[in-house]
Amino acid sequence: MADQKVSNERKKELEKLDSFQENLLKTMACAKQYKKQLILIAGAVVLLVMVFSGVMYSFQKAENSSARLVNKALKKYVDTKDPDKGYAQVKDDFQLIFTDYTNTVAGRQAKVKFAKICYDASKFDQSYQYYKEALDIFDDEALMENLLLASLGHVCLAQKKFDEAEKYFLQIEKGKTDLLKDEARYTLAMLYETDNNAVESKKMYEKIVTEYENSMYKPVAQSKIAEMK
Repeated sequence: MADQKVSNERKKELEKLDSFQENLLKTMACAKQYKKQLILIAGAVVLLVMVFSGVMYSFQKAENSSARLVNKALKKYVDTKDPDKGYAQVKDDFQLIFTDYTNTVAGRQAKVKFAKICYDASKFDQSYQYYKEALDIFDDEALMENLLLASLGHVCLAQKKFDEAEKYFLQIEKGKTDLLKDEARYTLAMLYETDNNAVESKKMYEKIVTEYENSMYKPVAQSKIAEMK
């Protein structure tokens, strides 16, 4: 009798659902009740994944196409071995890139490359335009910003817009990044010297000598300081 009683109690325990089984049955019942809604949700998720994949594929395809066009244009430019002829050969190619691929990485970098091509061909207005547009694009990248500020400064020097050139080199001189800072100070020193501002000119030369041990401008700066004594 004792064995029979234990057997019956064990049978009842086995027949009783534990919490995991109860939750599983509830979930299955809920899924059955909202079967249509769940199917719609699953379909929407699949559609979203397909759309996202299509967008990413489109972006990657555009990146590849723009990079290929930029490299092709640069090769064509180099092969001419002449800045003026090279500019004439590739200007339409770059305009196409700027029109069709302006939002790609290669398209944005192409602004910088074409600005230099314009500069070398003495197309200073166009060079300034594209360097300025590139500066607006890369304004959150400190190193790139200094490169573009220096480029804009040199374009202004070529245009004899000395006050504007000073503005760009001062931005580098007062900035936190050291990239091209010695060049900026050297250029500012020359600008101040041309403007008969010997005090400010000497300050810039002294900064080069004391802060840039290996700068290519240091020997010239030392010579200039000696002349000012």
